[in-house]
Amino acid sequence: MNNNTLDRYKKAIRKKYEIEKEGEYFDYLYSPSRGKLRDFCWLIFENGVTQDDLNVFRNLFSIDFDYTKKKKFKDQKDKFRPIETFLKGETDPTNIDAINLAAIMVDFQPRPFKNFNKVCRMEDAIQVENSYNAKAVAEAEKKIRKRAAFAENEKSGGYSGKKRLFSNFATLFSKRGDQKSYPEKTIRFSSG
Repeated sequence: MNNNTLDRYKKAIRKKYEIEKEGEYFDYLYSPSRGKLRDFCWLIFENGVTQDDLNVFRNLFSIDFDYTKKKKFKDQKDKFRPIETFLKGETDPTNIDAINLAAIMVDFQPRPFKNFNKVCRMEDAIQVENSYNAKAVAEAEKKIRKRAAFAENEKSGGYSGKKRLFSNFATLFSKRGDQKSYPEKTIRFSSG
């Protein structure tokens, strides 16, 4: 499990908690206690949840959610301690099921962590792909600018201060052409 992604998941849950604690379930979330969180958890699961949420419940409490087992669930108050301290910002839990239950309680999406991780990996892959595309576009634009500059210099008669690849043959074989090409050497032609 990628720690960086897990840290992002925890931060996102805490951020959502800060919003939700002022909302509809203020009584349960504003000053969370193990008892309040336990009662709130039961309320959430009573109103229907996804199969992933039921799996988190089973993993954390070692029982399946069942309306008839409310008394047995009430004995699970200590299981809410890591969630309480996590939401208050006092601890950083390592139990992924406790973190996932906190996500359920503040209605954070995407949850559980495996879904969040999948979304993050997809976003990272898209960013990498966009990065490669941006590099390819930049390289193509660079080539286009070079070609445009070359064409412009060809039209104007100069090529960025460099000698042209093919010189004028008339100046190549003339005395002045040789003196321009090799100013340190004077070459004399004699005919005769």
